[in-house]
Amino acid sequence: MSSCLSSLIIVAGLLLSPWPVHADTDHDRVRAAMLAGEILPLPALLERVAREHPGHVLEVELEREHGRWIYELKILQAGGGLLKLEVDAKDAAVLKRQAGRL
Repeated sequence: MSSCLSSLIIVAGLLLSPWPVHADTDHDRVRAAMLAGEILPLPALLERVAREHPGHVLEVELEREHGRWIYELKILQAGGGLLKLEVDAKDAAVLKRQAGRL
């Protein structure tokens, strides 16, 4: 649960930090997409991903690619492995997986 909280703090910090003027528009788009059911709330998505890919979430990014929302996650796994995932923001399906080391 602490990894979920850490991720929420990171995302909240990114959304609330001083960005160029277009950041408000991006924030509004993301919020509207979540309210419309196009994006899972981050805690729900992280919970689903953690079932198959446990570890400490280091970084979360949300991007719009090819007409759909994609979460990019970096997860520190037991033993020091670094897992990079691209996850469909609507249903938490893992689209791409890349394992490596820190």
